[in-house]
Amino acid sequence: MPWEDDEPTISEASGIRYLHFGSEWVQGAMRLRRPNDLVIAYTQQMMAWLLLLDPDTDTEVGILGLGAGALLRFTLRNTPAQITTVEWNPMVTAVCRAHFRLPDSPRSVIHHEDAAEWVKWPENIGRHSALMVDLYDAEAEGPVRGSLEFYQDCARALGETGVITVNLFGNHPSFEPNLQALRAAFPQGVLVLPEVDAGNRVALGVKGRLFDLSVGRFLERAERVERQYRLPALRWARDILQQLQEGAAPRD
Repeated sequence: MPWEDDEPTISEASGIRYLHFGSEWVQGAMRLRRPNDLVIAYTQQMMAWLLLLDPDTDTEVGILGLGAGALLRFTLRNTPAQITTVEWNPMVTAVCRAHFRLPDSPRSVIHHEDAAEWVKWPENIGRHSALMVDLYDAEAEGPVRGSLEFYQDCARALGETGVITVNLFGNHPSFEPNLQALRAAFPQGVLVLPEVDAGNRVALGVKGRLFDLSVGRFLERAERVERQYRLPALRWARDILQQLQEGAAPRD
């Protein structure tokens, strides 16, 4: 199987447990005393869709790439959304259950599947409000899925209004091709949040008119997201507004 070379291993330091795939590269982390925290800064940015969508009990969220389960734990704990996680390596899921407090919930389903195949499933077309895409292997340099076809399939898996966040690696040749593919698949707008964690760049793409923003209401929403979820949402909002003012995403 293609995932057999990505055997998960664990390390701990300063009260944080880390997931690796047989190398020094960190694939995820969990603070032992507060397991629902998003320890790594880029994982916080992956939740930036909350700036544009209000999750409710009918919201369907897709997480492509389980890692150490941080995004699943946080979304399950802090929103009422229905969550589907796609992880092609069942060993990662087993390690998360044993060592990373992977939650069991009727609102959470995990599929062991190639994410590029999962987004093609007919039952996923138009189903999701948000997709969080974090697909890396043991080398942890560039996404293992990043073609135009893949991102177009992701766009089809979103409803008429939806948001995708994608963890990219800015210091790698894969960055620009992934960004170009995202812009082609999401012509209504793609922005990139500031670099964090020594190279991670989170891109945010939308379907619908979600970037047709009132500055005042958007900042009020960011304040609410920051207060409710304890995320640096105002910083993200100011960066998004600056990019919109500079014409980085279409407004009509």
